[in-house]
Amino acid sequence: MIVTALENLPHQIAISPNMHKALEYLKNVPAAGLAPGQVEIDGKNVYVMIQAYETRPAADEERLEAHRNYIDIQYVAAGEEAMGWAHIAALQNPTAYNPEKDVWYGTLPAAGMTRVQVMAGQAAVFFPEDAHAPKLAVAASANVLKIVVKVRV
Repeated sequence: MIVTALENLPHQIAISPNMHKALEYLKNVPAAGLAPGQVEIDGKNVYVMIQAYETRPAADEERLEAHRNYIDIQYVAAGEEAMGWAHIAALQNPTAYNPEKDVWYGTLPAAGMTRVQVMAGQAAVFFPEDAHAPKLAVAASANVLKIVVKVRV
C-alpha cells in the first residue's frame, strides 16, 4: 500500500504501460463536475469508477475487500476519508473469490487493521495483497468524491 499526494505517485510506483495510462488520466481529469459512474480508459486493462458518498463510522469489526487482478488507485478528489488496511493473510472469514467482479472479502476487528487518513489531493494505492476498507469517517461523516482507477496487473 502507498499513500501520497497525487504528484508523488510517478516517483513511488513502478510505471508499467497500464499504470502510465492511469496516472495520465488522474493528472488530467478535472475533479469539478464529475458524475458518479464508470469511464473506460483502455478496456479492461485500465478503467475508472467515479464515486460520491458520505463516509461512515468504523465498526467494531470491519469487512475488507481484496482483488487478484487489479491494483486500485483510490484518489480522493474532494473531502477526506479513512481507509483501513491489512495484509490479505490476516483476514478472517474469507468469502469465495468472485472472478467476474475480481473481489473477495474478509473481516477483521477494527483494532487489527491500520487506518490511514486520505485527504483531498491524495491517493492510496492497493496492490493484490492489500485488503482494504474504504469509506470510513475520519472524525465525523463527510461527503467524498473519489476516483478509483482499476489497473490490471
